[in-house]
Amino acid sequence: MEEKYLKRGVSANKEDVHNAIKNIDKGLFKNTFCKLIPDYLSGNKNYALVMHADGAGTKSSLAYIYWKKTKDLSVWKGIAQDSLVMNIDDLLCVGVVDDFILSSTIGRNKNLISGDVISTIINATEDLIKQYKSWGVNIFSSGGETADVGDLVRTIIVDNTVVARINKNNIIDNSNIQDGDVIIGLSSSGQTTYESEYNSGIGSNGLTSARHDIFHSEIGEDFPESFDPLIDPELVYSGSRSIFDKLDDHTIGELVLSPTRTYVPVVKKIFDNYRSYISGMVHCTGGGQTKILHFIDNLHVVKNNMFTVPPLFNLIKQESHASWREMYKVFNMGHRMELYVKKNVAHEIIAIANSFNLDAQVVGHVLRSDSKKLTIESPEGSIIY
Repeated sequence: MEEKYLKRGVSANKEDVHNAIKNIDKGLFKNTFCKLIPDYLSGNKNYALVMHADGAGTKSSLAYIYWKKTKDLSVWKGIAQDSLVMNIDDLLCVGVVDDFILSSTIGRNKNLISGDVISTIINATEDLIKQYKSWGVNIFSSGGETADVGDLVRTIIVDNTVVARINKNNIIDNSNIQDGDVIIGLSSSGQTTYESEYNSGIGSNGLTSARHDIFHSEIGEDFPESFDPLIDPELVYSGSRSIFDKLDDHTIGELVLSPTRTYVPVVKKIFDNYRSYISGMVHCTGGGQTKILHFIDNLHVVKNNMFTVPPLFNLIKQESHASWREMYKVFNMGHRMELYVKKNVAHEIIAIANSFNLDAQVVGHVLRSDSKKLTIESPEGSIIY
């Protein structure tokens, strides 16, 4: 699967990116999930600034196909949510939970993406801002850029940049993760009290694999603009399924397009009483369950009580013939947010999650080690990274 991923122009490990930035200043803290810098704007030494940029990725390409086939503009509301949540929930991991400043960047091929699509995305983002406000979280829109770049973008790319300010006393620093901590995973699938429908758990990572490995070649024939023409034809929509095929009670297209779940309401409530008990937080996005390896030294993270793998991930594995080792490196596989906490508060934190109908459980623990190491207990045994 890793070779297939690379041939499709994607890297799960991003070795070249990490090599490019390895000598760049890490900011105020070496192992925070996002880079923090001094508050140069106010000069207040008690505060730090954090800026983050991310987006919906290639999920937009499948949304384009779904929209073309169904004429349903609402699919773009999910893309707006994907792009926003991928930023906000990363910033949760450094302790920020309020007063976000948001700017959007949309690049489109105007010949294919109509003004109705742009309007839906922009207005959906404004609706999301109102929803966050109802949870006691303020997001302030500062505008953005919508560019017609058909020479560069085959259909559309939807990104956001978010800026926030945080008191240094409230920062979550993964350098504090230590021997004896337990890991609480917050489920990526199911339906919480603040969601209107079932979520498959896919998030916004691994969509190049999910799209091409699940869906069959007819999609590529109908929508050649939805993929890079330089990809080996054998790797283009090489699965056996249609977007309208059913998996349980949902179409597979709907499941792959499930909007990325935000954990803001849950984490905000956890922070109210248990922030000081949290040693670290990781958003299991790019790199999936191996993401933690970027933020530890001389520790062995053991994930030996993982969630049952959600149905969509089993389907991806079946269609792609990927190993469990690759699946856990590309996808979240059942929980997309993990908190490293003191054992004595695990029960209370899980109870908070459950109060939102969000499944949560202790998925593992941390041990001392002479080097950084991760062990995952998969359905087929131990995997060591």
